[in-house]
Amino acid sequence: MSNTSKASMRIASLLDENSFVEIGGQVCARATDFNMKPDETPSDGCITGYGVIEGNPVYVYSQDVSVMGGTVGEMHAKKIANLYDLAMKTGAPVIGLLDSAGLRLQEATDALNAFGTIYAKQSMASGMIPQITAVFGNCGGGLAVLTAMSDFTFMEEKAKLFVNAPNTLDGNEVTKCDTAAADFQAGEAGTVDVVAKEEELFAQIRKLVDMLPVNNTDSASYLNECADNLNRSNPEIAGCVGDTAIAASILADDNDFFEVKAAYAKEMVTGFLRFNGATVGVVANRSEVCDEEGKVADKLGTVLTKKGCVKAAEFVNFCDAFDIPVLTLTNATGLEATKCSEKGMAKAVAQLTNAFANATVPKVNVVIGKAYGTAYVAMNSKAIGADLTFAWPEAEIGTMDSTLAAKVMYDGQGADTIDEKAAEYKKLQSNVLSAAKRGYVDQIIEPGDTRKYVIGAFEMLYTKSEDRPAKKHGTV
Repeated sequence: MSNTSKASMRIASLLDENSFVEIGGQVCARATDFNMKPDETPSDGCITGYGVIEGNPVYVYSQDVSVMGGTVGEMHAKKIANLYDLAMKTGAPVIGLLDSAGLRLQEATDALNAFGTIYAKQSMASGMIPQITAVFGNCGGGLAVLTAMSDFTFMEEKAKLFVNAPNTLDGNEVTKCDTAAADFQAGEAGTVDVVAKEEELFAQIRKLVDMLPVNNTDSASYLNECADNLNRSNPEIAGCVGDTAIAASILADDNDFFEVKAAYAKEMVTGFLRFNGATVGVVANRSEVCDEEGKVADKLGTVLTKKGCVKAAEFVNFCDAFDIPVLTLTNATGLEATKCSEKGMAKAVAQLTNAFANATVPKVNVVIGKAYGTAYVAMNSKAIGADLTFAWPEAEIGTMDSTLAAKVMYDGQGADTIDEKAAEYKKLQSNVLSAAKRGYVDQIIEPGDTRKYVIGAFEMLYTKSEDRPAKKHGTV
């Protein structure tokens, strides 16, 4: 491995010290068209090999922009495909460090066909081993699809990620909207999970890898010793109904919550934490964003959005594929009602509902606020398979806001009647005790006791086994 190239330095920064073993280091291009010489493409612009992160085995490839711009040629792609074969045989994650000018035009269909084999390997590996990509420099065209086929994508804050360059889009130019920029890809497109400076990016990747199982049959590598108090009480969490990213941090071992896609669909929080040392995925509704001082910086509303549903559904599918239990914190009053959202709202909610209903991992739901209508049902309710449901005393579960329900049922009657019937409806139908009496809530708990109850629930569900009807796959 070269000691001078950026590609090799990135590998060294990512892996445990002196753990990298290069494979295929002597491979170079076979093509000689357009005056190409094989000895001018050392490692064919892609360093591949294996190493460890916090003792966990990983396979890694790093594109070398100093070799023909890091372009993907026939042998370059074959090296990555070979790495995937080894990873699937041994059951270890694949991490790709991307920095490339795209497909190597000099090799034409040979490069294109080989490039397609990477997609095929990614598809085969999906749900079997974690796939992580990190974008440095440029990543355009077909390489952008490669990032989208991975499970998690990291991006250096000055890098460029795009299918089509900003200036090629009708009516757009980079000065108007840089669609290749990290903030667009993370906040608008939702294709990037974490954006950071290069040195911080490696630390974030290492942290995520340490929290994940190495493959879909692994049940031990991501378990850590827990020094935190399992019965820790946190009454302050009652004030975090709005910003559930903070609530997740309070609940987590050592208050350590790893949020993914934090900049995208902020009204839906997704990420990983540990309970008693074991990794759990979190999906939570979010109506406020608080700053570092705990003050509300942004109001988001309490409805499920199209983007939020898709974000959560993809996350739940990942957790289910890798046997990671799922915790939901529910506070949703309905579905987004705009002309734009209406175009795909039903399908997005269907995807979220299907993800929860189809998941066989342990599923625990905590209703922390208002849970109304279809939004409540879709957010991991008992009806679609939650194993245990807890609720805070002030939570509300029902078809809709009590005042709205009263207006519908007593249309045309006076305000006094509406107010009276709304109070009656809230007491009889929306009160969390009413839901508990019907078996839709297993236990009403104080907010400060949430951590101990959730940990106990997941420990009880550790040996859960659940079958689904025999079929090839669902179609939702």
